[in-house]
Amino acid sequence: MAIKDIFVIVSGVILFLIGMVNLSSSIRKLIDVRIKKFIKYAVGRPISGLLTGIVSTIAFQSSSASTVLTIGLVSAGLISFSNSLAIILGADIGTTLTVQLVIWRFTDISPLIISLGGLLWLIGRNKWETIGEIIFYFGLMFFGLDLVNKAVEPLKQSPLLIELFTKTQNPLIGIGMGIAVTGIVQASAIPISIMVLLAQQDIVSLENAVAVVMGANIGTTITALLAGTVATRSGKRTAFSHLIFKSTGIGLCFMAMPSFVWILQHISSSVAQQIALAHFLLNLFIVVIFIFLLSPFAAMMTRFFPGKDDILPVWPEYLDVQDITNPQKALDNVHKELKRQTNMVRDMYLKSMRMINDYSPSDDKSLFYIAMVVKNIREQIVGYLWKLSVQDLSEYYSKNVFAYTAMTSDIESIGNHVLCISKLTAQKTGKNIKFSDCGEVELHEIIDLVSDNFNDAFSVIDKPLDKTIMDVIAREEQVDIKVKEARDNHLERFHKRLCDPEAGPIFVELLLHLERISDLCNNIAEYMLDVKED
Repeated sequence: MAIKDIFVIVSGVILFLIGMVNLSSSIRKLIDVRIKKFIKYAVGRPISGLLTGIVSTIAFQSSSASTVLTIGLVSAGLISFSNSLAIILGADIGTTLTVQLVIWRFTDISPLIISLGGLLWLIGRNKWETIGEIIFYFGLMFFGLDLVNKAVEPLKQSPLLIELFTKTQNPLIGIGMGIAVTGIVQASAIPISIMVLLAQQDIVSLENAVAVVMGANIGTTITALLAGTVATRSGKRTAFSHLIFKSTGIGLCFMAMPSFVWILQHISSSVAQQIALAHFLLNLFIVVIFIFLLSPFAAMMTRFFPGKDDILPVWPEYLDVQDITNPQKALDNVHKELKRQTNMVRDMYLKSMRMINDYSPSDDKSLFYIAMVVKNIREQIVGYLWKLSVQDLSEYYSKNVFAYTAMTSDIESIGNHVLCISKLTAQKTGKNIKFSDCGEVELHEIIDLVSDNFNDAFSVIDKPLDKTIMDVIAREEQVDIKVKEARDNHLERFHKRLCDPEAGPIFVELLLHLERISDLCNNIAEYMLDVKED
């Protein structure tokens, strides 16, 4: 084989990987908006979870990507461990489609696919631009494989390769090759597709190719296991379950290798087709073994990895759709969910205040997760209230619906300002910035006022006392005055060069975010006052 051919093969593999990675990213642009709801409602039963895994892997073009995503969703509390099992089984089915497309000669029309996708990408707008991008990268994957196919054709004459792929009788060599290549490129489709291409050139035997297929399926668990090392207990269970699924199915097929090969030979006369079928049937066999045993398997894995995760539930706990027809009960449900949301934002606020003088990276990371949950709860509350509002409501209930809708958005906004404060504290710590003594005093005076407003505003959601509400409104005026004084004083110190120049922007932005938090607290108090007056 010439050096040129080696570079062509490497280039083909690289193009395949570039296409696969970017195809996944492009598809996510279209589905990210709805992905949370899709996941929540798609995994309730094993069959729906299985279909979710198949669809997600077809979209992402990698079972490893789908499995790692699933582990992340389990760790984040988006789905349960038991629901994740069906998804990873489906992911292993979905990954077989790429190999089937190689059999269907998509490589031959890859230039046409690239051209059409590229043209649509260039001239399209909005959604059509993204669709063009998807088509382009889809074609690029198979164009890369086409390069590999053309480069390996001369290998028909290679005695070494003929010896390796047709005469070597030890299947463990093939399994090792499959594990190694898949572990490196993070995609089982690569080694299996190459086996198909070699078979089309009459280079590889079915027995040796099947061994590589088995190894590739084991290799695809490596990425998941690595992801599991930093996951929660439930995430670790999912990662290890993937390994058990694959190992069990492959172990049984390995023991029955002659029978498995005999079945493949009687299904198709084409070695290339037989290899693709081996990949599909192997994963189908794994599904058949486990799909009806997921509940006891989940229980066994829970005993194997005991303990509970301290995960904040992402989804609402009290928004029962069946209560929509009862306005009072529905509003009570919303009130309970608002209290959950306020407790989360309170936790965020307290952490951010501590970080101003004692920055903690772990607290900083947790803030982003809590903010995601707060945002999701806001979306769910607003949707729930919208369903309630389309009914024939009294003025009292309509006013409550409006107030609660506005309040949940204000609570989320407070959380967003807290995130901004955490970013500023990270900058302050990273650059080792110190505020002046006067600035520290002014900042903490404002923090004390805002904290009082924060606590009182959240308390009136539960107990709307007139005095507390009026305290919030009056205190908000104090905050505005104090913030203006602190800004003016800082400007004077800056001109007199009494403070660190880099401290100025951070100090002023902190004041602005604190002032805005106080404004939002004032809004919440006024909404409760309006509701209470009825």
